[in-house]
Amino acid sequence: MDAFAHSNLTGIAIVALAALVCGMTMERVKQPAFVGYILAGLLLGPTAFGIVEDREQIDTIAELGVLMLLFVIGMELSIRLFLRLWKFVLIATSIQILAAGSLTLLLSSLLGWSFGMSILLGFVIALSSTAIGIKILEDTNELKTRTGILSVGILIAQDLAFIPIILVLGIISVGETNYQGLLVLIGSILIMVMLMWYLAKGGKVHLPFLSNVVQNVDLTPLGALALCFGAAAISGLLGLSPAYGAFLAGLVLGNSGERPAFVGSTRPIQSILMMVFFLSIGLLIDLPFIIANLGTVLVLLFVVTIFKTAMNTAILKLLGQPWPQAFMVSVVLSQIGEFSFLLSKAGLEAGLIGEDVLRLVVAVTVLSLAVSPFWVVTARRLHKITGSVVTLREVMTFVYSYEADFIAAASLKIRPKCALVIRRLKKGIEKKYLTELINKLNYLAARFTKHLSSRQKINAANDNPLGKKNPEKKVSKSA
Repeated sequence: MDAFAHSNLTGIAIVALAALVCGMTMERVKQPAFVGYILAGLLLGPTAFGIVEDREQIDTIAELGVLMLLFVIGMELSIRLFLRLWKFVLIATSIQILAAGSLTLLLSSLLGWSFGMSILLGFVIALSSTAIGIKILEDTNELKTRTGILSVGILIAQDLAFIPIILVLGIISVGETNYQGLLVLIGSILIMVMLMWYLAKGGKVHLPFLSNVVQNVDLTPLGALALCFGAAAISGLLGLSPAYGAFLAGLVLGNSGERPAFVGSTRPIQSILMMVFFLSIGLLIDLPFIIANLGTVLVLLFVVTIFKTAMNTAILKLLGQPWPQAFMVSVVLSQIGEFSFLLSKAGLEAGLIGEDVLRLVVAVTVLSLAVSPFWVVTARRLHKITGSVVTLREVMTFVYSYEADFIAAASLKIRPKCALVIRRLKKGIEKKYLTELINKLNYLAARFTKHLSSRQKINAANDNPLGKKNPEKKVSKSA
């Protein structure tokens, strides 16, 4: 038991350390930290180092992170501003879904897709990621601007549209209408509209236990968690999305007198749970499949990102939004949402798609979520030079000037160290060859000296073969 607990503790420590290092690295290069969390999930996943193999516990915590995110959104949402935009938001979301579905239906005749598969892929493309979109708005301090309100409104409308989308897929797969689910959907929309209307008129929701909870610092975050997950559970029991219940609970709590205490206490919990959510996205990345189908995945990723940006920009512009605002909202909505995982699994169970299509949808969706912050940064910088005539080189220099400066500064720090290493290496090589050369010269000199000595001995032996003494010396001695 102790060994099992120790192994779990070691795994948690590795996950936390990897998420921290990757998050700090992304922050260092001016990218959102959640991109680092996705990278950490990729590195720790079964297709990389295989440290995290059981995804069920991770998925459960990740779902809690999404619920907490929507709960906090409900607390911070400006209801009066949202109600002024609700007609616009619903119309924009409806047109988005219809446009994406129309595109996939047109492609079905060319690619041989079935009707059900075309509708499913249209829904997958239409929906964006609430978690990613709101996190981007938070990191850019635009969550409470008109761009942020429009983006959040459309994202929430898309989340609410998930329920009728599931109903439509059920009708397509079985060929009959689920009237009970349709009535529940209509009722849930009416409840939310009536609650928003009441709160917008200045109404307050008084829960008797809230004042007692906020008096204790330890009970405040626990009370927020109980409200969030309790409302989500009730919503799930009624056949609705748990995210719907969490959002309504946030709306109620956000319009109470205890709102400031709950907002401050739930932020750290939300950050940890959202880290696990983004980590779970990285765990979904199937590296062997992506490498084997790299061309197809990259082409689909590029087409989907550009298409969603252009489609949403055109829709928002047609609905009367200014060009800059329409473009920036469209960039925030350019990724494929996490609901696509649920839609694709539902499509697989209903027989609308096969296993290969499911893996392709997951691969494109995960990469779309991962590259979304980079596309937002690129689009924002491109937007600043709209209307000026520049060359491609100037565009790339302007868009990625910070990254270029960062690399240049890093190279200036690294270059002297590299030069010193090269000089030392070169000096060591020179010493090595010089030593070898001297040794060879000494060897040749010794051989030459030995050769001369042997030649002298041979010559001396040839001049006096009998070993007689020199006669001149003898004559001189007798004289």
